[in-house]
Amino acid sequence: MTTKRFNIRIYGLWVEQGRVWVNEERIYDRHILKFPGGGLEYGEGTIDCLKREWMEEFGVAIEVLGHFYTTDFFQPSFFDDSQVVSIYYLVKPLDSLSVLVNKLPQDRGRWLDIADIDQDTFPLPIDAHVGDMLQLVASRE
Repeated sequence: MTTKRFNIRIYGLWVEQGRVWVNEERIYDRHILKFPGGGLEYGEGTIDCLKREWMEEFGVAIEVLGHFYTTDFFQPSFFDDSQVVSIYYLVKPLDSLSVLVNKLPQDRGRWLDIADIDQDTFPLPIDAHVGDMLQLVASRE
């Protein structure tokens, strides 16, 4: 009997002035654009996971403003036989933007205009779906 597993991923969406903060990661010798975050560890809550991931990736403490989206379709992992479930929260760094400009590692993260998001921006399917959702929200504002 094969045991089916879930891979739970938690991501933060920092949206400001029509832009969203994204980072680049190397996956299988390919640089990809994705939203900041990562895997939930056993015994960890989703908000604690997100705060830990942002601190690890950027050295930035964040405030979680609210839930944005949880995967509502089946997505198999590219890496193993698990099912990926991603949870996205809206976040805001605790430092001011002027402090962050000098603090954030520009080689790992950058601003992306939400209006520039298209079908090729995010190669990971759930991130691509969230990119579409961000565009929809931005078009209504």
